[in-house]
Amino acid sequence: MWRKSSYSAQGANCLYVSAPDNATIRLRESDQPDTILTTDPTALRALIRSAKKGRLDHLGEG
Repeated sequence: MWRKSSYSAQGANCLYVSAPDNATIRLRESDQPDTILTTDPTALRALIRSAKKGRLDHLGEG
């Protein structure tokens, strides 16, 4: 089952997440629902922590 992020606004550009089991997390974006990223909880947690600390801010430059 896919769940929409509570941070997503109504309409387009929504992030959806699904966790079919304890070892897999799937992510997709509403504009391209057939494109699904798969990760595990540890890797996703590391990505979120890095983003919150600003360690990925340079990726949006240029």
